[in-house]
This record gives sequence, structure tokens and C-alpha cells, in this order.
Amino acid sequence: MYLVHAVLRHPAPEAALPPDTRELLSALVRPEDRIEHLVLHRDAVPDPVLGLFLLTGSLAEAESRAAAFCRTALGSFPELLGWRADRVAGPLVTPFYDRLLAASGAPDRNGPGPLPSTGKPFHPR
Repeated sequence: MYLVHAVLRHPAPEAALPPDTRELLSALVRPEDRIEHLVLHRDAVPDPVLGLFLLTGSLAEAESRAAAFCRTALGSFPELLGWRADRVAGPLVTPFYDRLLAASGAPDRNGPGPLPSTGKPFHPR
């Protein structure tokens, strides 16, 4: 399963997505879209983000299917007129996890650390 984010943009900066946007988009999901779940982050800054979880054979296929779904879905409702999906791609989460590790006081992820089972340092032979 792959997570793909689509940044939703409107030419008018003050435009807001309708409150029922997630439900509208969910109603259009077909089995052949391979979308298992979608989530809408309406308050994401600077633009709303649609997260799509897809069951596909590759990230490239997931991104392609997500982009096709967004083009169709955003053009299917008068309430969504003018909205488009930009930057449809798998999110890069490495910086997020790096910040979590740093905040936890864990050792540098690229250096040796203790073995989880014993807490003793790992020394390769």
C-alpha cells in the first residue's frame, strides 16, 4: 500500500473547500482506482492536502492512479470548480522521523546504537 499526497489549489487565494469535500470524493472511488482510503487535510498550510492510500504494485503506479483520480474527481462537482491537484506524489517522511529521533535522544541513526534486546552496543566483527 502506498500513500500519495495531492496538494489542492484554487486560483483564488481565499477559496475554501466545501465541508463535505471528503465525502464527495469518496463517493467517486471505484474498485479499479485501487484506492483503499482517503483523508483530507483541509487546514494544511499553505494549501489543503488530499491523502490517498492505494494498493498498487509500485509507487509510480500509485502516483499515476492518484493523479488520474484527482483530475476526474475535481472536475465532477460544481462545488469543486477551479480546484486542481498539484504535486501528486508520495510524501517524503525522512525529515519527520529524523526530528522524532533527535527529540527522543536516540543515537544518530547512521551510527552504531545499542541492541534492542540487550541494550549493549553493537560491534560488527
